[in-house]
Amino acid sequence: MDRLLEATFQAETRHFWFRGLRRFARPLLAAAIAGRPRPRVLDAGCGTGCNLRLLPELAGGYGFDLNRVGLRHARESGNARVARARVTAIPFADAAFDVVTSFDVLYALTEDDARRAMSEMARVLKPGGTLIVNVAALDILRGGHAVLAEELRRYDRRMLTDAVAEAGLRTIRLTYTNASLFPVILAARVLQRVAGMDTPKETGREISVPPAPVNAVLDAILTFEACALRAIDMPFGSSLLCAARKPGHD
Repeated sequence: MDRLLEATFQAETRHFWFRGLRRFARPLLAAAIAGRPRPRVLDAGCGTGCNLRLLPELAGGYGFDLNRVGLRHARESGNARVARARVTAIPFADAAFDVVTSFDVLYALTEDDARRAMSEMARVLKPGGTLIVNVAALDILRGGHAVLAEELRRYDRRMLTDAVAEAGLRTIRLTYTNASLFPVILAARVLQRVAGMDTPKETGREISVPPAPVNAVLDAILTFEACALRAIDMPFGSSLLCAARKPGHD
């Protein structure tokens, strides 16, 4: 995981995939904090802290992660409100946050731990608050990145919907993302499985920024997809993005 977070820190401001994730997530975050003048936001599994800067309103947000490498980068980037903790035992009081986010954390947890993590994230949400979760999707796309990310499962719509419901939350938006790159990703992952999974050191190249022209083209494709997602949900993709609400009113 140290290797993953180091590679992420080096690439996440420029790499088309990370830029796409931020474009996909921003509208959901903007909707979640709308009408809340001083929203309290928590990023569960914040990694390097980059997602705490998705919107200006999130600048004072809180984050935590178990990995010391990610937290060091988060603090060096100016995120003071980060701590070391487990997502299965969130060190905050009940109903403390308007929004809780979790980007690419659940897929690296055992089934029991993923269930506890969802329950904990729901616990710290205020009534009427929103949980925004991104996870790796579809077993058919398992490949080299699974080794680097210590991936234990990939989700489909039913799995994530059930997990949200079991935590006592109501799904308000659920869509696959990176659908526009699906054929390319599928071909690459099939070839990786046929050739045999690489070691974590070798798979680190999956997070390295592609040559500038390639990165620019892929970035543009995901920009168009982000625009389309404002109107429709995607039927397939390499990730699943979900927004869910806690019943009640704060």
